[in-house]
Amino acid sequence: MNIKYKIFKHARILGIATLMLTGQSCSDLLDEKVISGIGNDYINTPKGFEDAVNAAYSTLRYYYGTQQGLTMTEYGTDIYATGADGGYKGFHFYDTQLNPTVDYLANTWDELYRGVNTCNAIIGRAPAATVTDAIKKVRVAEAKFLRGHYYFILFQQWGGVDLRLTETLSPTKVTKRATEAEMYNAIIKDLTEAIADLPNSSTQYGRATKPAAEMALAKVYLAKAYSSQKAADDFSKAATLCTSVVNNYGFKLLDDFASVFDENNQKNSEIVFAVQYTSDLLTNLTNNTGSVNGGNNLHLFYGMQYDVQAGMQRDIVNGRPFKRLRPTTYCTDVVFGERVNDSRYKKTFKDTWYSNKPGTYNTAFDDSKTSVTFASGDTAIFIPGYEMSKADRAKKKYQVLVPSKYSEALFPTLRKFFDTKRPDMTYESGSRDYFVFRLADTYLMLAEAQLGAGNKQAATDAINMVRRRAAWPGKQSAMEVTSNDMTFDLVVEERARELVGEQTRWMDLKRWGNLVERVQKYNPQAAANVKASNLVRPIPQTQIDRSEGGNAGFSQNPGY
Repeated sequence: MNIKYKIFKHARILGIATLMLTGQSCSDLLDEKVISGIGNDYINTPKGFEDAVNAAYSTLRYYYGTQQGLTMTEYGTDIYATGADGGYKGFHFYDTQLNPTVDYLANTWDELYRGVNTCNAIIGRAPAATVTDAIKKVRVAEAKFLRGHYYFILFQQWGGVDLRLTETLSPTKVTKRATEAEMYNAIIKDLTEAIADLPNSSTQYGRATKPAAEMALAKVYLAKAYSSQKAADDFSKAATLCTSVVNNYGFKLLDDFASVFDENNQKNSEIVFAVQYTSDLLTNLTNNTGSVNGGNNLHLFYGMQYDVQAGMQRDIVNGRPFKRLRPTTYCTDVVFGERVNDSRYKKTFKDTWYSNKPGTYNTAFDDSKTSVTFASGDTAIFIPGYEMSKADRAKKKYQVLVPSKYSEALFPTLRKFFDTKRPDMTYESGSRDYFVFRLADTYLMLAEAQLGAGNKQAATDAINMVRRRAAWPGKQSAMEVTSNDMTFDLVVEERARELVGEQTRWMDLKRWGNLVERVQKYNPQAAANVKASNLVRPIPQTQIDRSEGGNAGFSQNPGY
């Protein structure tokens, strides 16, 4: 049975009960009634144990494929700036709007801890669960994978946090911040033990597997390699793990970069681990508030305002444009500057809109003509990605949006997350799975790890796997780099080209320690404000208030 059904069917039921187990505060959470009638020993039954493990996955759906997760991973980087609409722009600007009272910080913190404590309950109660030893072994390994992953997100976003490795059964105000060494030790231990006991694959698509845990641990070792806790073998350990993912499980890069994001081919050979979404609203609930989380709604946030332009109106195919993020000039002109050999600019950004509202209209952004007339299906907007003279634009029967006319409302639109299966043009919830780990990322991590370990040729071989796949037909050899070209800067830009928009960039820049430098250089909106203290987020004020001694007991990160 597909785990998408199993997790979603039972996570909400158990989630009501686990609310009683996961809080660390003395908030209204304590007044919740267990309306499901699930007793405290339910987790010990075979069905209850399965439901608990499935519920532990639900926190992934709060962070991945959502506006809150996107805000904390793509805002305020070198490749994305603000669009015209939306809030939470302090994450872009690094100004006083980014402060300890922001609800996205508190909600994400709380949801990750709920996930952690569900995992703690599974691990701690497993000995009493009436399931076979074989099932118990694998499910505990899944819980350790998830706990390690949740703590890694907490650690990367906030630094040392309250490291709880046993189930919290009652409210407590006794908290403390763990050291970097303690955080790394706990996360590495969890993921290492998960690798040992997880299967190579699962018949229930969506469950954690050995390669998913290996890739998660490789990311941890890469982060550690740049940190104060770095060890001489961190890069080589990450390389070994990535090599295993590449060689041992049958994963394969698809021939065409665009096909990776084909919404009709989500279970493809490149996906190492994915978060499940469906078209059923009930199954897209998370266990933090009991409200609709919106499914995978990334299709909303990268779109330009096409729907008020001449010859155009909103439709399902082109999406509902929330205009939250637009690519920086560095992103479009440098990262995606080479387009003769590399297909990824064309396949990453939508550049053509066809009229779905025929008629004659005055032009707006294209000053080369005063009016345009369209029949249904005619090109209405074209974005060439480079400047065209006014005379050349005047020859076109449609509006041409050139870089000098880009704005917070009009810009190249990321197409990776388009969701044409929504029932109507205003529908916000999306049903696409979210790809947490895919093989191209593994190759890029392998290249970074081998480069860090001093193995330039191995790094070159790994990065060329991704670059060859990205080539236009017949251009594969032109896309290859040599070991002389293999530099850290190439890794930085190649990850942007391949993974733009995929909730990796802020975490990458944080890992490398070059967030401030690159934001100052490539993101004018944030250049004046960004500083070293922004390598971590402000601790939510709610967490400080519910800790014994307040800020003295659980200190705020410097600069907030």
